[in-house]
Amino acid sequence: MRIVRVPYDHPEARKLDDAVQQEYAERYGDEGDITPLDPAMFEPPRGLYLMAYDDEDRPVATGGWRAQDRNDEGYSDGDAEIKRMYVVREARGRGLARRILAALEDDARASGRVRMVLETGTAQPEAIALYVSSGYEPAEKFGLYRFESASRCYAKPL
Repeated sequence: MRIVRVPYDHPEARKLDDAVQQEYAERYGDEGDITPLDPAMFEPPRGLYLMAYDDEDRPVATGGWRAQDRNDEGYSDGDAEIKRMYVVREARGRGLARRILAALEDDARASGRVRMVLETGTAQPEAIALYVSSGYEPAEKFGLYRFESASRCYAKPL
């Protein structure tokens, strides 16, 4: 597996973003994650977007972080928010999400961020298990879905 930095609007990144949105829609019975995202949010040093390719150079996983600071959505100064962690079904169980997560944490730390945060939901038990096993703890809700009952927020000091 090869993990590389790509722009959030890279054509293959868009393809996997469409796939994760479809999975969100299936799991939650809605239109997917409507959090407004702009490619500039993932540009270093205030963010990063990664893509993993398999041995046949097919895109199989993504993940990114974007800088957040104290605002009315519940973020704190120095936060790095994880967005669009996704592994295609046929590549799951190989540790790709864990590798991308570690790379995102390392990069956010090197960029001066002090806490990694993320929002997921009760219909994604695999994601919750990954984050908890990686040292994330439940956090006060933040972000667009902070008032949704199925939303779960986690944080980890960097």
